[in-house]
Amino acid sequence: MNSIFRPDASSAPCMLGESHPDIIQQDVAPGSTALLNGLSRIFGIRLAGHESDPDSRFLADLTRLFHLCRIDPETTLEKHDTPWANVYLIQYGILRLFREAPNGKVSVHHFFAEGDMVWPVFGRSRTVRNTLCLTSVTPVTAWVADFSAFRSAVQSYGEGLWPQFALALTEEIAELTSMREFRKHTMPARERYALLLEEYPELVRRVPDNQLASWLGVVPATFSRLKTGAANNPP
Repeated sequence: MNSIFRPDASSAPCMLGESHPDIIQQDVAPGSTALLNGLSRIFGIRLAGHESDPDSRFLADLTRLFHLCRIDPETTLEKHDTPWANVYLIQYGILRLFREAPNGKVSVHHFFAEGDMVWPVFGRSRTVRNTLCLTSVTPVTAWVADFSAFRSAVQSYGEGLWPQFALALTEEIAELTSMREFRKHTMPARERYALLLEEYPELVRRVPDNQLASWLGVVPATFSRLKTGAANNPP
């Protein structure tokens, strides 16, 4: 079948280089829009579209507390023996929550990724008795605010909002931690590794093996054997 090339029938990407008049130019949304949408999702507040709405004013007030930070991999954000200072809303990247023993042994408790909000859910973490550390795993783009100012703003919005907000993340971390500990005591490492691949495929692709090994509760050599075994015997 014969075909005739017609420039006016080209697809949109083919015409971008010549600024074709048929191309609708879209303005890039400012970074603050990502922050506003993230806070809206976390608090379960639907944006009404007009500034006079009380919920919209509340979210707008919260956005003023945050500033955008670009963080290199393996940057310490919060450390033990120091009160946890900030709240983080991750736009891109992965953070690692862990404890470090005096002998240097690390126990990874949780990974946070895009869309997650990270803050000191445990009261002890807000004092000099803090035992938790927070470090970037990958390059991270995050919105950061002072935790005390953030909590005060949420508390001032309405009675009961802070307990409701705080309880959600506390329950999530507690549930995931208790389930992981249960699996450590009741399941062989091979089965736990299979669940890791099934439940957290994105983390497996982006997080170093030694950190995943700590999270899984095995030494790096065991993790390497599990990884090799799974690769040689795919499901």
